[in-house]
Amino acid sequence: MRITGTHFNYYIICQRKLWLFANGITMENTSDLVYEGKLLHETSYPRRSEKYREVELDGIKIDYFDPKNKVVHEIKKSDKHEDAHEWQVKYYLFVLEQNGIEGATGLLEYPRLHKTDEVLLADPDREIIREMVVNIGKIIQQEHCPERIPKSRCKHCSYLDFCWSGEENI
Repeated sequence: MRITGTHFNYYIICQRKLWLFANGITMENTSDLVYEGKLLHETSYPRRSEKYREVELDGIKIDYFDPKNKVVHEIKKSDKHEDAHEWQVKYYLFVLEQNGIEGATGLLEYPRLHKTDEVLLADPDREIIREMVVNIGKIIQQEHCPERIPKSRCKHCSYLDFCWSGEENI
């Protein structure tokens, strides 16, 4: 199985969510919050698709890549999981580098917050990414789903009902 940016994002947010997603249990298609994020992505920068390209490479899908300046643009609804977003973009930069596109940088864009953060891939990040890829693979191949994380961290997750069905006061 190829590791995607979504796998990286979920690895940091919730390893149970990672396992469920990687094993074909997807809840994103029924989530209003996911739909809202897709809508934000499509409407925040309407002319972007005229200037930049979508890139699919070794399991990743970069929505907006500026080939001239070698910049990955990643749009997110909120900065609640900023660390996960940053590692997702670093993974994109790593995959680009592995495919001969060196010196690329990333921009995390939060249109609602009017915030943009630059993401760079440093030497220590490469080793961390290699370790994360191994760990993601181990989690995905486990026979059983990882345990739930504390319910307080699940409030806006598309898997909330799945993980906590039968529990009172979700």
